[in-house]
Amino acid sequence: MKTMNGPALFLAQFAGDAAPFNSWKSITRWAADCGYKGVQVPSWDGRLFDLEKAAASKDYCDAFKGEAAENGIVVTELSTHLQGQLVAVHPAYDAAFDGFAAPAVRGNPKARQEWAVDQVKKCISASHHMGLSAMATFSGALAWPYVYPWPQRPAGLVEEAFDELARRWTPILNHAEECAIDVCYEIHPGEDLHDGVSYEMFLERTGNHARACMLYDPSHYVLQCMDYLDNIDIYKDRIRMFHVKDAEFNPTGRQGVYGGFQSWVNRAGRFRSLGDGQVDFGAIFAKLAANDFAGWAVVEWECCLKHPEDGAREGAEFVKNHIIRVTEKSFDDFADGGTDRAANRAMLGLD
Repeated sequence: MKTMNGPALFLAQFAGDAAPFNSWKSITRWAADCGYKGVQVPSWDGRLFDLEKAAASKDYCDAFKGEAAENGIVVTELSTHLQGQLVAVHPAYDAAFDGFAAPAVRGNPKARQEWAVDQVKKCISASHHMGLSAMATFSGALAWPYVYPWPQRPAGLVEEAFDELARRWTPILNHAEECAIDVCYEIHPGEDLHDGVSYEMFLERTGNHARACMLYDPSHYVLQCMDYLDNIDIYKDRIRMFHVKDAEFNPTGRQGVYGGFQSWVNRAGRFRSLGDGQVDFGAIFAKLAANDFAGWAVVEWECCLKHPEDGAREGAEFVKNHIIRVTEKSFDDFADGGTDRAANRAMLGLD
């Protein structure tokens, strides 16, 4: 068994224009002060990271890691959640997602998609230059508007969507193979890869690509009423990344999974800071330890109630207290009397 690394923090929800969140040096110092050992970096945020330089220069990446190391922080992974989202966008969401793209390609879905693919590939190259092993991302979505079958979906619609999704991602996955980087799709509502079955549909179409892996985040499974512990056992060989995020689901006679178009505070299912929701993290950390997960436990703060800085500080301690330092010996080793094959056969009455 292996002891996972942590705690780490995903910086996407914290980067901002005010100190200490507006520069790489200051935000890593702040993260360390909160108790973190590592950070997951949003590759799109120019206040913290220059993706173009990182993709082209190992020296830049070494300097970037070195500045974090001065504050006692390790770069755990890079993220392309926003760019990955733009690899596949249904026209219904063009306006909503256009702001994720560079200004030069906004309003031009074809150019935007090409830009997104290039961005994800550059982040894979940057991850390689950083000496990392995995990159976080979203799959994007072509079929999501048809997730609930009313009116009934035309025959072949979903299959066509997943065929196209795999066609767009396969060259990216091949580049990831060349760079020895696992592409970890966060399984997430709003993405075509939103549960185990949809992930398997995609995986099959990529020829079970070795680099098409998973980012495990139990909060999204709670809100879908999925068995998030069984999910670990099913996909243990594909789970290469872990977001530690809490959630709660409290259905009423008025609303359930779909939330009634309400704000996050007023939804039956909502994200909470660590320890304030319903996720059984004790069981999750035990499952991951038993299944040899050796990656990072990365806190992703998303809460409809608690201040992010309080959530971050509490989250570091929460993860620290949940990481299991795995044992190197059996608890009953003291009773081992030693044995060999002959003794075993004698005990079984075979000699």
